[in-house]
Amino acid sequence: MQNRRGFIKNAAAMSLFSIAPASVLRGAAAPSNQLTRALIGFGGIAHSGNHFGFTGSRLIGLCDPYASRVKAGLALAEKQGKGKIKGYKNFIELLADKDVDIVHICTPPHWHGCQSVMAAKAGKDIWCEKPMTRTVGEGKRVMEVVQASKRMFRLNTWFRFKETFYGFGTPVKPIRQIVENGLLGKGPLRCVFGAGQGFSWKFYWSGHVNAAPQPVPADLDWDMWLGPAPWKPYTSHRALATFRGYWDYDAGGLGDMAQHYLDPLQYLLCKDDTSPVKVDYVGPKQHPEAVGRFDRITLTYADGMTVILDGDESLKDEPLLRGSNGLCVYKRAGGKTLRIKDANGWWPEEKVLAKLAELPEPAPQQTDFMDSVRTRKQFCLNEQNGFRSCTMFNLAIVAERLGRGFEFDPVALRAKDDPAADRFLYQSMRSPWDREMWG
Repeated sequence: MQNRRGFIKNAAAMSLFSIAPASVLRGAAAPSNQLTRALIGFGGIAHSGNHFGFTGSRLIGLCDPYASRVKAGLALAEKQGKGKIKGYKNFIELLADKDVDIVHICTPPHWHGCQSVMAAKAGKDIWCEKPMTRTVGEGKRVMEVVQASKRMFRLNTWFRFKETFYGFGTPVKPIRQIVENGLLGKGPLRCVFGAGQGFSWKFYWSGHVNAAPQPVPADLDWDMWLGPAPWKPYTSHRALATFRGYWDYDAGGLGDMAQHYLDPLQYLLCKDDTSPVKVDYVGPKQHPEAVGRFDRITLTYADGMTVILDGDESLKDEPLLRGSNGLCVYKRAGGKTLRIKDANGWWPEEKVLAKLAELPEPAPQQTDFMDSVRTRKQFCLNEQNGFRSCTMFNLAIVAERLGRGFEFDPVALRAKDDPAADRFLYQSMRSPWDREMWG
C-alpha cells in the first residue's frame, strides 16, 4: 500500500510539470515522436477500432485482471504488426510508465471514475469508455481532477459530432440547427426517447439473484476486478459480459446505452452547461442487486423542457421533439434527412432541406483527440459536457433505484432535501480505492 500511495503522490506532482505528452518532450525529430497509448482492460470493447485497432497513436501495452487476456493481447499485437508491446501486471504499473501518453480505460463502469482520477493524477491523457461514471459524485470528481491536472479527456461515444445518430437515421447536426435557431418556438421543448423514436433501452440486461458462488478462475485477479465495488463472491455471470445487469458495476440498458443516446441529445438541446432539476419515475420496484426495467422516467429542466425516457413504449408514436409552436421532429424514414410535421401535416422533403440550407450551422467542433493531445485544445466531448450528459442518466438511475422521483440542484449537484437520493448520487467505494478517488 505504501509503495502505491507513494507512486500516486509522486505522479501527481510530476503531472504539474508534464503538461505536454511524452512524445513531444522527446523531441519532434525523434523517431519515437508518435503519441503512445496503453489499454486498461482487454475485454470485448477493447478490441474495437477506437481502442486496440486505433491507428492515430502507437499502442505500447495493455493490462487486464485476466492473465489470459493479457497474453492474448500481446500475441494479437504481434500478429497485426504492432510489434512487441508490454503486458503490465496491473493498471498501477501501467500508469507509472513514463512512456505512456494516453490511457484507454476499457474496464467495466465501476472502475471508470477511479481509474480516470488516478490516470489524470499520473499525468496521462484519457480516452474513457462510456458511461463516464456510475454516479454524479464520481463524475464531479473526475471533472475536477482532470481540469486541475490539465489533462485531455474524451469519452468513447461520438454521435454528437459524426455518423448517424443510432436509430434516428440522420446525423445530429440538422437537429441541432433546428433547435439552436428557434424553429421549434421560444417555449420549452418536449423530447420523447425510446424504441418508437429509434432507441432501444436493452432491458435484457439483468443480474442473477442469489446465484451460487463459483471457484475463481486461476487466471483472474478477482479482487482487482472488483476494485472499488463491494466485495461479492465470484460468479461468471457477474464477471463476464453480463456484468451490466448488476448495480454494483453498471445499470443495465441505461448504463450501457444512455451516454450514447443522451449525450447527442444534450448537445442538440443546447443543454451542455446544466442538468435537470426534477426527475419523475414510473416503473416496478428494483431489486437491490439485479437491474430491472423501467416504464417511464421524466427529466425536467429549469426552463420547463422535458426529456421522457419511454420504457414501456406507450409513447412510441410521439416525435423525438415537439416544439412549443407545435412543430414536430421525427426520425428519418427514407429520403435524405429528418422529417418535420406541423398542424397542416408533413413538410415535403424539399422544404426541410431548403429550411436547413438557410439556417446558420452549429459552431465547429474539435473532433480529433490526437490533435487535442498535441495542442491541448479541449476535445468536443470532454470531462465537462460528458459529466453533464452522464448526470442526465445517473439521475434517472437514482430515481429507478429509489422507485420514486426527486428534485436536483444542478449547481450544487445535490438532491434537494433528500438524503436517500444523495446516498445514491454520492456512493461510497471499497478501500483502498476510496482514498485514491477522493484523497
